[in-house]
Amino acid sequence: MIFFQRTFPNRQEVAVKRLSKGSSQGEVEFRNEVLLLAKLQHRNLVRLLGFCYEREARLLIYEFLPKSSLNNFLFDHNQHAQLSWGSRFNIIRGIVRGLIYLHEESQLRIIHRDLKPSNILLDATMNAKISDFGLARLFATDQTHDETSKVAGTRGYLAPEYLLKKTFSAKSDVYSFGVIVLEVVSGQKNSRFHVGDDDDGDLTTYAWQSWNQGTALNLIDPILRGEPTSEIMRCIHIGLLCVQEDKASRPTMALVGDMLTNSSTTLPRPSKPAFFMQSTVNRDPPSSVNHNLESIHSNQSNAKPDHSSRNEVSITELDPR
Repeated sequence: MIFFQRTFPNRQEVAVKRLSKGSSQGEVEFRNEVLLLAKLQHRNLVRLLGFCYEREARLLIYEFLPKSSLNNFLFDHNQHAQLSWGSRFNIIRGIVRGLIYLHEESQLRIIHRDLKPSNILLDATMNAKISDFGLARLFATDQTHDETSKVAGTRGYLAPEYLLKKTFSAKSDVYSFGVIVLEVVSGQKNSRFHVGDDDDGDLTTYAWQSWNQGTALNLIDPILRGEPTSEIMRCIHIGLLCVQEDKASRPTMALVGDMLTNSSTTLPRPSKPAFFMQSTVNRDPPSSVNHNLESIHSNQSNAKPDHSSRNEVSITELDPR
């Protein structure tokens, strides 16, 4: 996919996503995104304004969001300092509202399957909008989970039951959201987390250990020093509840929304996160998944880089609905 900005004759700015020629995988994702976004409308979802499907042209036209993505703000050294806690908390709440709509409130039940900071776009006032529905799946009203023959998404944000057993549900999105919350609080990416000069493994493991040792304040982004810590600590707690290994223990997004807005809601103690070093699920994915990741990484190294999601390894599938 290639992204660029254009301005209509009426001076309306739009963002255009163009499908690379000859991409059968992208063709499936293109159709999936058009069919889903055409039926979805929410202030925390990116708006699809139109599309072009003519001859070899495959274009998706979205509202233009001047602040780019959360990924660019959170992990860019120069822009990182612009994210106050107020802005970060507003972004978290926006993601929650968008996911509640997808999971429970829209006419369709949608599982996104690829939640990550580069798929959270920001408007001029730093409101979050969930984007990129190419891998999303439609669920029946009474459907609780689904299975796939191949894993799709981005390593570091994939729930354990999805990465290892190829089953997914709304709780898979909850897991991805939990990782994002911990990244927003710490200002660091899960896959490249470090403390000082030491590599302390992944963010979720460090967050859970710090929480249990009573040192969770060490997780907070140093730029946020001086900000009220009670709200930040509550977000860490909620993030840890979302990344628990047992999907049944993870809260629904509706419950997460209540936890965020109602400080009187008592939060349960989080259990160990998935991929914890002493977890019953192996910390590393099975060799078959690692092999697929290596193959994809090799293929991507020869392609034009996507600056909106650099240093992420995406696992995609060609699995028509």
